[in-house]
Amino acid sequence: MALFRETADVSVRPAVPGDEEAVTQVQVDAWRTTHAETLGGAVDALDEQTMRQRWTEAIARPPGPGFAVLVALDGPKVVGFAAVGPGQVMALEVAPDHRLAGHGSRLLAAAVDRLRTDGSEEVVTWVLDGDDGRERFLASSGLGPDGVERALAAGVRDVVERRWSAVI
Repeated sequence: MALFRETADVSVRPAVPGDEEAVTQVQVDAWRTTHAETLGGAVDALDEQTMRQRWTEAIARPPGPGFAVLVALDGPKVVGFAAVGPGQVMALEVAPDHRLAGHGSRLLAAAVDRLRTDGSEEVVTWVLDGDDGRERFLASSGLGPDGVERALAAGVRDVVERRWSAVI
C-alpha cells in the first residue's frame, strides 16, 4: 500500500460541468431517504430531468455574484454538494450511504468560507420540518433556529421550513 496517493481521499471543490448528474442523484437519493414521510408522494414524483437541467445551469452559469455549487468527493466520486447564494446555504446534501463521514462538515465549512469571502457576516439556511438529523448537524456546527418559519406547497400538502442562522 502506498503511503501517499495522487489525490486526497476526501475533499471539497467547486462543481464543474459534468458534475450535474452526480449532484442530481445525490439530491434525489437524499430527499427520498430523508423527506419521504414529510413530502409524501411528491418525493417519489421528483422530475430528475428538470433537476439535472437546473443543476447544469447553476454550475455552468450561476445566476449572479455570490452563487456557487460545491461538491464533496470521496476519492473521485461526488458524494455530496452545497449550493450557496448571497448570505445563505441554499442546499446541502450528502448521499445517504456516505453520511456521518465528515462530508457534510467539510461542505458546510467550505460554504461558510465562500460566504465570508463574498462579504457575508451571517450564514442562513432552512430546515424542513421533521429533518431531525439536519437539525442535530447544524446545531453541532454552531447554527440555531432564529424563529423564522415559512410554509411551502409540496404537492399534496404544505410543509414548514424553519430558518437556522449563525454569525460567521
